Amino acid sequence: MADTATLEARLEEAEEALHQVLIGQSVTVTAYDGHRTEYGPAKEGELRRYIGSLKRELGRGRGPGSRRVVF
Repeated sequence: MADTATLEARLEEAEEALHQVLIGQSVTVTAYDGHRTEYGPAKEGELRRYIGSLKRELGRGRGPGSRRVVF
């Protein structure tokens, strides 16, 4: 697991990438640990899941019993 500062930096970058996708940027690129990932409108869900996983690693995510109910 990465240290807190690294996770914070990744989260900030991922949230900025999501913002760019949502305002219509065609492709947003994030890079960390030698990996490069491109996110476009079709990968918005994947980017949201990545942000969620970073938040969980930082202790900010939803707990195990707090799932949203969908009908």
